[in-house]
Amino acid sequence: MIRRRVLVSGVVQGVFFRDSCRQEAVRHGVTGWVRNLPDGRVEAVFEGTPDAVDRLLAWARRGPSRAVVEALHTTEEPPEGLTAFEVRPTDW
Repeated sequence: MIRRRVLVSGVVQGVFFRDSCRQEAVRHGVTGWVRNLPDGRVEAVFEGTPDAVDRLLAWARRGPSRAVVEALHTTEEPPEGLTAFEVRPTDW
């Protein structure tokens, strides 16, 4: 199992990025979470097998059809053993 923290910038809010990401994560068997940030980026954590996480990262580089992904920054982190994928609410 691996874990990656992802920051996605561009036109990624208001385009169903979070829910589409959740659907893709479930489809690939990846756990973690996704949320909007106040600066317009989307932050996510992906945990799963290397192949599954790589597939989700490839999806995140383009996002849903209405998104315009300008940059994707990933950071390797130790897995926490998450058991589901959630869309975290915007709290700002």
